Amino acid sequence: MKRDICGSRVSSAMRAASLALIVLGVVKPLRAQEPVSPLPPPAPIPSPSDPTPTPAPGEAEPSKDLMDVIRELRHKPEPPPPDPRKRMVAGAPVIAYSPTSGIGVGVAGNVAFYRGFPQTTRISSIVASATGTSKGQVLVSAKMNVSSFENRWRLEADNRFYWTSQPTYGLGTSTPDDASLDMEFNHFRIYDKYYKQVHRNVFLGAGYIYNIHNNVRPDEDVDPLDWLDSPYLEYSLDHGFDPDSQTSAGLSLHALLDSRDGAINPTGGWYANATYAMHFEGFLGGTSSWQLFSYDLRTYFRLSKDARHKLALWTFGDLVTGGEAPYLDLPSTGGDLYARSGRGYPQGRFRGERMLYAEAEYRWTMTKNGLFGMVAFVNTQTLSNEQAEGKLFDSFANAAGIGFRFMLNKRSRTNLCFDIGFGKDSKGVYFGVQEAF
Repeated sequence: MKRDICGSRVSSAMRAASLALIVLGVVKPLRAQEPVSPLPPPAPIPSPSDPTPTPAPGEAEPSKDLMDVIRELRHKPEPPPPDPRKRMVAGAPVIAYSPTSGIGVGVAGNVAFYRGFPQTTRISSIVASATGTSKGQVLVSAKMNVSSFENRWRLEADNRFYWTSQPTYGLGTSTPDDASLDMEFNHFRIYDKYYKQVHRNVFLGAGYIYNIHNNVRPDEDVDPLDWLDSPYLEYSLDHGFDPDSQTSAGLSLHALLDSRDGAINPTGGWYANATYAMHFEGFLGGTSSWQLFSYDLRTYFRLSKDARHKLALWTFGDLVTGGEAPYLDLPSTGGDLYARSGRGYPQGRFRGERMLYAEAEYRWTMTKNGLFGMVAFVNTQTLSNEQAEGKLFDSFANAAGIGFRFMLNKRSRTNLCFDIGFGKDSKGVYFGVQEAF
């Protein structure tokens, strides 16, 4: 199904605002000279020769979490000071809704720990979840961000095992809602990256990728004639791909700068990652040879002396630079590590050969003890459609929303997150453990 990208559906004012948000996310970090001072500990990671860090004057730090609430309700005494060598565990039931998945029920958890001294080693985390939905989906995932002693090595893992379904709308940002066509498939992904520290906060690394979508089929309610004209089938046949199963497998190269004070709930610092991924036809059953360049930039600003008011900025780009990628491996809404981009739209709502994304989020710690918080966010995305000669910036998909935070573990600063996002003719409810970015 070929559709011309049409910018007439987006007013010039919205287009200008969207472009400004992308420029803000890219340019603002480049103009800053010093990392932002962090809010609570763990503070920016010092070198082994640095003294143990202490919070700056006026900084607030979380002093109450879920376990404290339970302990007070049970009239139990306050526990002794925690041992930093012990793991920090946070978990919660998951109840969510989105147009793509319907009502979802499951569990999600986060385990945080140090592989060295907290003064010289970044906190590590493992996030896992298992969810079943009213649309018959089963979603299991495990994400890891682990730093070794004194940050000499770093492991990041993105593993997903999905028996799922998703509507497809075609390529580009201006596809109409009535172009939706439901499809079902299995998705299994293993993407592990290994980094070596080459300078303080600077890492170089490599990874391997295995990504397969198989048993791809129309939903049982889809008319077979409509499936023959579907964007997925048309794209696959045009590129000579097997519509039933498509695989991307290969290697990736990475350059990383990370001066954040933690990956779970950053309050200061910078994150910049550049990736070049190479997929090879025939390698582990790879369908085609193609290349992807990605960048990811994030930074955080304190808006008040006690750091209870903060501004977080995020922008990323996924750009197919060569070859022909399988349809479901093209850059898309919610295709990031934690599927938190594009809040306000269902996962996979927009898809294209090239994608640029930007988001700004205001974060407010409502209570001085850090137990409750709120956020407000705006985001925008633009995608290309080379089949219809649609280019980046021809149209934008904008969204905004609010969210609430509840401190699950004050040591690791892990929040339970509940967000509501609103896009054009779309909305979504999102639960998560740890911040969106």
